[in-house]
Amino acid sequence: MTIAEKKTQLLTIFKEKALKRGDFTLASGAKSHYYIDGKLVSFHPLGAYLSAELILDSIKDDNLDAVGGLALGAIPISCAVAALSAVTSCPLYSFTVRKEIKEHGTQKRIEGYMQAGWRVAILEDVVSTGGSSFTAIEAIEQAGAKVIKVIALVDRLMGAKEKFSQAGYTLTSLFTRQDLGV
Repeated sequence: MTIAEKKTQLLTIFKEKALKRGDFTLASGAKSHYYIDGKLVSFHPLGAYLSAELILDSIKDDNLDAVGGLALGAIPISCAVAALSAVTSCPLYSFTVRKEIKEHGTQKRIEGYMQAGWRVAILEDVVSTGGSSFTAIEAIEQAGAKVIKVIALVDRLMGAKEKFSQAGYTLTSLFTRQDLGV
């Protein structure tokens, strides 16, 4: 299957499973007449597989060590990417950033695999203003890793790309809200 065919198939899953119409309040506080529930794609067996394939294709030349992002949205995506990367010439580790440091156990903010000096990509299911990704970026950079790019399955086109650019990061997305017809 070609990259274009994979994208078409993944877009169909987004339209059929994740796109909801109605009145919603987004994580940013903004109101919207539609909602894209990216978890219904990233937890879907074919959705997870296709997302991982497309992300791996988009980062194949970036010389990364790991992929991850803020819990919960990035967890299924980064795990799928890491698992699929195991059969490539460049296996990747996966991590997640907690919103808050846990009060018990090892009291980690970053779970999984992350080391100072590593090159990483931050993953998102759906990005609006970029707030979740910036939270993850801050934690990752405090841990001494270098964020090479941010990748979203869908960009709602609400200014995230511009905010990332102003902060010195590149946001790429597999789709935009326009691809979903909203």
